[in-house]
Amino acid sequence: MNFNLTLIGQMISFGFFIWFTMTYVWTPIVKALNDRKAKIAEGLSAAERGHQEKALGEKRALELMKDAKGQANEILSQAQRRAAEIVEEAKVDARAEGQRLVAAAQAEIERETNRAREELRQKVATLAVAAAGKILNKEVDLNAHRDLVDSFAKQI
Repeated sequence: MNFNLTLIGQMISFGFFIWFTMTYVWTPIVKALNDRKAKIAEGLSAAERGHQEKALGEKRALELMKDAKGQANEILSQAQRRAAEIVEEAKVDARAEGQRLVAAAQAEIERETNRAREELRQKVATLAVAAAGKILNKEVDLNAHRDLVDSFAKQI
C-alpha cells in the first residue's frame, strides 16, 4: 500500500467530513447554542426585572401601608372629635331639658302659690265677714258686700 495515497485519501475524507460537519451538523448546533444563550440572557434580564419589580412592589406596599395607617388615624381622630361633639350636644340638650323642667316646676309652684293665696284670701275674707258679723251682732250678707270683701282680700 502506498502511504501517500492513503494519506491523501484520508485528508480528502477528513476534508469532506469537516465540510459535511460544518454544513449540516455544526450550523444547527451553533444555532441551538446561540438560541440557548439568548434564552439564558433573556431569563437573567427577566430575573433582574423581577427583582426590580419586587423592590418597587415592596416600596409601593410600604407607601400604601403608611397611607392606610394615616387614613386610619384620621378616621379615628374624626370619630373621637364626633364623639366629643355628641357628648357636648348631649350635655347642652340635658342642660336645656333641665332648665325647661326647672322652669316648668317654677311655673307650677307659682300657680300653686297663687291658688293657695286665692284660697287663703277667700277664707280670710269669709272669716273677716264672720268676725265682723259677730262684732256687729248682725249678719253681713256676703253677696251684698262682695265688692267690700274683694277689696279687703286684695289688701291682705
